Amino acid sequence: MPRETSEFIVVTTTVGSEREARDLAAAVVGAKLAACVQCVPVHSTYRWKGVVESAAEFLLLAKTRASLADALTAFIRGRHSYELPEIVVTPIVGGLAPYLQWIRDETDVDATQE
Repeated sequence: MPRETSEFIVVTTTVGSEREARDLAAAVVGAKLAACVQCVPVHSTYRWKGVVESAAEFLLLAKTRASLADALTAFIRGRHSYELPEIVVTPIVGGLAPYLQWIRDETDVDATQE
């Protein structure tokens, strides 16, 4: 049985340095494309152009509204240093109502800034 479309999503990407992670996170939140972006150090193993690679990276988790998925994807793609960046959208199917309202409020580009 198909689920209803979620109003909220998490958009994930990885970058190659802490500085790039912090800069991208600040730019995304500053543009009100996400309410929050968490940056987590990870170690990735992947196949790239036929070769198994391994690298330290930073995983970014951006909490936002589903209606901003395309804009956020374009924003990340335009600022990303990778030839082919990971950009994955995952629906949020539930959560603490006041937290979800906070995401809604912080990504409302028409709201008055505090």
